[in-house]
Order: sequence, then structure tokens, then C-alpha cells
Amino acid sequence: MPREEPPYYGKNGEPRKYDPSFKGPIYNRGCTDIICCILFIICILGYVAVGILAWSQGDPRKVIYPTDSRGQFCGQTGTPLETKPLLFYFNIMKCASPMVLLEFQCPTTQICVEKCPDKFMTLLKAHTNKEDFKYYKNFCKDGLNDQMSAPDILMSRLCPAMLIPSKPFTRRCFPALGLKGGKITVGNESTFNDGQGNIRNAEDLVAGVKNATVVIEARQVAMKIFEDYTHSWYWILLGLVIALLISLLFIVLLRYLAGIMVWVMIVMVILVIGYGIFHCSMEYVSLKSEPGSNVTLKDLGFQTDFTVYLHIRQTWLAFIIILSIVELIIILLLIFLRNRLLVAIALIKEASRAIGYVMSALFYPLFTFALLAMVIAYWAVTAVFLSTSNQPIYKVFNETACEYSRNTCAPANYSTSIMKSQCPDSQCLFAFYGGETAYHKYLIGLQFYNVFLFFWCANFVTALGQMTLAGAFASYYWAFVKPGDMPAFPIFASLGRSLRYHTGSLAFGSLILSIVQIIRVLLEYIDHKLQGTQNKITKFLLCCLKCCFWCVEKFIKFLNRNAYIMVAIYGKNFCTSARDAFFLLMRNMIRVAVLDKVTDFLLFLGKLLIVGIVGIFAFFFFSGKVKAFENTAPTLNYYWVPILTVMVCSYLIAHGFFSVYAMCVDTLFLCFCEDLERNDGSAARPYYMSASLHDVLFENKAVGETESNKSLQHQPEDQEIQMKRQQFPRQEKDEDV
Repeated sequence: MPREEPPYYGKNGEPRKYDPSFKGPIYNRGCTDIICCILFIICILGYVAVGILAWSQGDPRKVIYPTDSRGQFCGQTGTPLETKPLLFYFNIMKCASPMVLLEFQCPTTQICVEKCPDKFMTLLKAHTNKEDFKYYKNFCKDGLNDQMSAPDILMSRLCPAMLIPSKPFTRRCFPALGLKGGKITVGNESTFNDGQGNIRNAEDLVAGVKNATVVIEARQVAMKIFEDYTHSWYWILLGLVIALLISLLFIVLLRYLAGIMVWVMIVMVILVIGYGIFHCSMEYVSLKSEPGSNVTLKDLGFQTDFTVYLHIRQTWLAFIIILSIVELIIILLLIFLRNRLLVAIALIKEASRAIGYVMSALFYPLFTFALLAMVIAYWAVTAVFLSTSNQPIYKVFNETACEYSRNTCAPANYSTSIMKSQCPDSQCLFAFYGGETAYHKYLIGLQFYNVFLFFWCANFVTALGQMTLAGAFASYYWAFVKPGDMPAFPIFASLGRSLRYHTGSLAFGSLILSIVQIIRVLLEYIDHKLQGTQNKITKFLLCCLKCCFWCVEKFIKFLNRNAYIMVAIYGKNFCTSARDAFFLLMRNMIRVAVLDKVTDFLLFLGKLLIVGIVGIFAFFFFSGKVKAFENTAPTLNYYWVPILTVMVCSYLIAHGFFSVYAMCVDTLFLCFCEDLERNDGSAARPYYMSASLHDVLFENKAVGETESNKSLQHQPEDQEIQMKRQQFPRQEKDEDV
């Protein structure tokens, strides 16, 4: 007898069947993806171990304070150098050596001083005057006494041969170079005595200063940005509080005035971007008569003072073009999607109704923010300690030929070493931070592990929020009588289920996403390293790989999001849930493309509006454009630093709150698709969807629509609940038969 073939439901899987026992999120469930859960816990314990190791070996003072030739920190609190915050070079001209750019250290003695020298002076001249020598000793090493002769002092390298008027720059003393009569000067003089009887031109100092500044140029920008943060952090926090309040206000208004608020968001986004175009145009016109404003960005090149770019007309022209393109794209999308906007607005209204039953969902993003802040803080602190956990390396520096030049040395016993005896004029000076131990050899691996676990933990926190919200909103949808059939605390019940049963599934989904993200980071790193190459094939392949993995990341985020919804409802493992969600969406592809994505676009406009409002206020405050804020705003090196910080963080805050609506829409949409497959709207198998959602998503103009469907679409909410109460006993009787 031939075996009966199972029915074929197509390539998108078998539709859901009617199940009278299904009442929404299943409570009787078991743990899923246990192996991945165990792996995640082990990796977290390893992450804690890496943090402890980094904290025991690292020293953040290496980033904050300059270091003298003995590896001591200038200006460190609680040390003898606390009152000496500046670094002084004995002979800045030796910084002109090309080795400076390789070893990041000038081959001259460096000491910590209280202030930089402010006048010309040589050791030979100062030694003959008691008051001058007293001043000169402020720039000498310990061990100097008044009985020593000037030649002995120079031979012992206790003092510099000369002092040059200098100014502090990034906690270092650099010659006070100027321009007078077309000639470079130092201390208003075009020449100086080098302390060895030679008259030198001030131009000889330029090369040394240039190399020294190249070494610290990146640190200079970083320190200025850090300084701006220290001066404006409380105003930045105030801006973020305002962004949080505006986001919360928008969400609450969406709950009660969804239709009006969506149209308000659309109009205000267009107006805000339009104002940006107007402001940039005014700046562009105002610079027309300014000298030097017509310089091109290409000719200007890279400048560490980014405010220079705001005095160039081409910068504002670029802003005008970018904002105009964004404005045009938004207007065209609104025109092409005009027939679907009303449907998407109705879907947002239904999401508002669901949030009305689960009001605690509005505040859940605060919990997610707190967890993400902990993850980011742990990663940042660990990264700083890892990057500063190297040991001080000392090398031999000399003025004459020496076979031990640039060899490592030990400063404690260098004076009695063979290297010193064979190279009498050599010195053992601090060079940089490094190390040759096993810990230092694998330091790059620990940094990689820190980055990877950061991605994994951050994605896990985000996934936990998505599954928690999905479980709460699914409880709303599958409640036959709302809110009577819903849990007392939907958010807490869903959070408990997610952590108790599905930590492994959350870890599995976030692990896959983290692997893709770390690959993208590696591709960016490789691309950065190969920027100097001219191999067009390599550049093309890297560009293709980056584009492909960007698409892969977006697809995995989409799949994970819907998989978490299915896990929250059915309690199955991650792979099964991802497959079921994918097939369910494929069976409803038209609805996905038409409705779900249009809703995402409207919510994205809401995020842009909040960022635009907060960004405009931040710009006028920090830039000092408004006279009312001139005395209140802090004095900054780069006023764009707090502005960009406020705008980026405002987007993240708005995204956190609007993600509640986005998750609600996605959950209701999947539940609706399942409801259509499980039920047919008859008295025995009534729909769980509300009448308004039925009107939004159901094809009510299809041929052959039953009378029961029509009556359900037009029933008021109270009559709908009464009808369901009457149908439910009838359904139980049918099941008993």
C-alpha cells in the first residue's frame, strides 16, 4: 500500500491551525538554548576576569599627565611633582630628529617644572649671578648644588645649557615663537645663544617644535575635547533631560492624539529642515564679503581647529545641499506614500490603544538605558585600563656614535653599566610605554575580547527589551476580554519569563549579531590600514565586503526582532522561532512591505523632529549666537562638541522611547497575521483583533466576505466585547462535543 504523502503548503511553511486552547503567551514553557546560555555566562565571567586584570595592571594617569625622563607624572596629586604640572625639554632642538616620529619621545632630558621660562638665559651667564642662578635652578634636575662649576653641571647634565622664553601648550613648554618683520622670532628676538657660545637663528627651533607637536597633535585635540566636556557636561545633561521630556511628551500625546500628532510631526520635520536650509543660506551669504572665505575645503586641508571650517563658504554650501536633498527625499516619500499614510496612522492609533493597557511600557526604556550605560561604562573603563597597562620602557639616547643607541636600559644602574662606560655621553631616558611579558604580548587579544563582549552584552540588553515588550503586547492582543484576561503586570511578567526561560535564546541571537558587527569593525580597521595603497581591486573588494556585511547586519536585526516576538509568545528555541517568524512574514509579504515599513518611516520622522528641536536650541546656546545666553554659555574650544553630543544622545533617547511603539506595531502585526490563519471570524472561531485593527489591516473589500466579518468590523468596542462573551461559551460547548 503506497504511503500517503503529507500535504504541501508551499515554500513558506504550513499556516497556523485553529487551536481552542491557545490563549496568547504560553506560561507552561521550558528553558531554551541552554548551551548558549552556559557559554554566555562563562564569557561574562571571563569578561569580569579581564576587567580585574586590566584594573590591576593599568594606570589611567598615563593618559592624563605628561611623563618626565624618569617615567614620573607631572602634576599628579599626592606626589612631590604635584606643584609641577608642566613638562620642560632641556634642548627642544633635538626633537627635530626623525626618530621622534618613530619612538614618540625627544632624545633630550625632560623634567617637570612649575612654570615655563619667560626669558633668555644661559647657564654660563646665570652661574655668575646669584639671583639668576636661583631662577635657573627651577629648570634643573635634583642633585645640583651651588659649589659645582658650570662645566661640571653641563657634564653631569643636571641643567640645560640655555633657557628660551616658552609658553605652556598641552602641559608642555614650547618656545614662544612669533613673526616680526617677516622673520621668525622667539621672545621677540630673531637669534639666541645656545649656551655653548654659538648664536643660533630662531628658525632652528621650528623643526624641533614641529616634530614635538606632531607627536602630541592627536592628544591635543583629544585634550581640548575633554576640556570642553568638563566645562559643559552639566549643560549637556540638561539638554538630554530636555530631550527625554520631549520624547516622553510625544509618546504620551501619541497615546491620546495619535492622528493629530503624526501630522504635526510630518509638518514640523519639514519646517525644521527648512529652517536649517534657511540658516545655512544666510551664513553662506554673510560670508560673501569676508576675506579668505572663498578658500576651498580641499585647499584648506585638515585642521585641528574645526571652527575654521565654519568661516568657509563652501562648508555652508555643503550643508545647504545635504539638507535640501534630505528635505526633497522626505517630501517625495510622503507624496508616494500618501495613500498608505492613513493606514499607517491607524496602525499607530491601535498601538496607542495597546500601550494604554500597558502604560508601564513607556518607562521600560529607562531600564534599558540604565543597563546599556553600565555596559558602556564597563567597556570604556576596561579599555582605558588595558591601553594604559604597559610598563615604562627606557632607551639609550646619545649625541655621538654609539653601538648601544636606542637599546633598552635600566635607569637605576645605568651609570655603572657597560653601555655607559663605552658611551660616556649617553643617557638612559624614558621612551614610551610597552612590555615584553606574556600579558603585554596578548594585550591586543584582550582588547579584542573587550570589544566583542561589549557588542554581545549591548545586543543582549537590547534583545531583552525587545522580548519583554513583545511578551507584554502579545498578552494584550491575545486577551479575549481586555483587560480582564491580561496579567496584572504584563511588563514584569514578560521580563520574568524572558530571564527565567530564554536567556539562552537572547544570548544566541545577540551572539550572531555581535559576530557580524565585529567582522564589520575588522573590515573598517583593514580599510584604515590600507588607505595609503593604490590597489583599486583591494579597495573595491573591501567596499563590497563592507556593503554586504552591512546588509547582513540589517537582515539579522530584522530576523532577531521577529524571532524574539515568537519566543515571547510560544516559548520555543531561537532557531525554531526565527524560522516560524520568517515564514509567517513571507506568507504576508505584501502587508509587511506596505504597512509595517511605512509605520517605521513615520516613527523615524518623530525621532528626527526631536533631534532637530534639541539640536537647534543647543546650537543657539553653545555657539553664543543669542545675546541672552552669551554670559551663561561656557567658553569652549569647539562649541560643536556639546552640540553633536546632545544631538546624538537625543536621537538615542528618542529611539529608545519610539522603539516602544515600533515594537508594539511589530508585535501586533505578527499577532494579526497569526490571528488570520488561526481564526476565520465566525462565532466558533472569532478574531482576537479589535474592530479598529480589523478595519485597518483586513481586506474588507475582498469577494466572499462573510456577514459575521462585516458585523465585527462595524461593532463598537463595548458591543464587540459583549459579542465575544456570548461566543466564548458556545466555543467551549463545541469543544466538549
